[in-house]
Amino acid sequence: MPEWLLKEENYITKSDKDTFINKSILSLLNILSRIRAQNSSSMDKFYANPALKIAFTLMLVTLISLSRNFIFIVIINVYLLVILSFIEAKDIVKIFKISFIMSMFTFIIILPAALWGNGSSSILITIKVFTTVTAVNILSHSTKWNSLTSALKRFFIPDVFIFVLDITIKYIVLLGDIMLNMLYSLKLRSVGKNKSKYTALSGIAGTMFIKSKELAEDMYSAMECRGFNGEYHISKKFKFALADAIYIIINIGIILTYFYLH
Repeated sequence: MPEWLLKEENYITKSDKDTFINKSILSLLNILSRIRAQNSSSMDKFYANPALKIAFTLMLVTLISLSRNFIFIVIINVYLLVILSFIEAKDIVKIFKISFIMSMFTFIIILPAALWGNGSSSILITIKVFTTVTAVNILSHSTKWNSLTSALKRFFIPDVFIFVLDITIKYIVLLGDIMLNMLYSLKLRSVGKNKSKYTALSGIAGTMFIKSKELAEDMYSAMECRGFNGEYHISKKFKFALADAIYIIINIGIILTYFYLH
């Protein structure tokens, strides 16, 4: 028997940092969980029709942008706070986090104008940004993605735009799962100190590009076999409910308030 087989192995792996891989995994999990939460059955809150939600949210954003009355902006903020009281606490934290970040960024940008004597206008613009972002985020957190894309068809949005939006969301989830599994595999196979981390990550990026190309070709063939011609059709008919009537009345009140204060 060779002598080297009789020797004891005392191989000690060198410690290495895998912070970048861990952060990448956590970031992907966060993005995928948000998208899947958007498609969950519990997302359709405030049971108004999604088409009405989109229309009146755009109307509200337009009125906020045109308004120069501080009282009107305060009334809209109170209205949005009432809506937020019906949303889960974790969603409220996410909405406020994004709104505060965007409003603070706006305030920093227009800070020189405030220092030169336009303080009231700067504060009003900052509050407008906060209100606008909050309104859009409420729409996003209270309506499923597929409900939003189907509602766009009612506004005569081109089918190409709806198709790109719909497929992009689905592909983010699909490719995200593939990349997540590849990162797990890279982490499990990284024994000892890896001096070529960036080479491994570039390999993942290249594999993802090839995989996305193959999936795109397979999807095109599948749609061609099923006779898909790029047109979207609405399967559900618009049903006017009590919640829709209440939602319309509230937004008519907002419009009347805007014209009364201006």
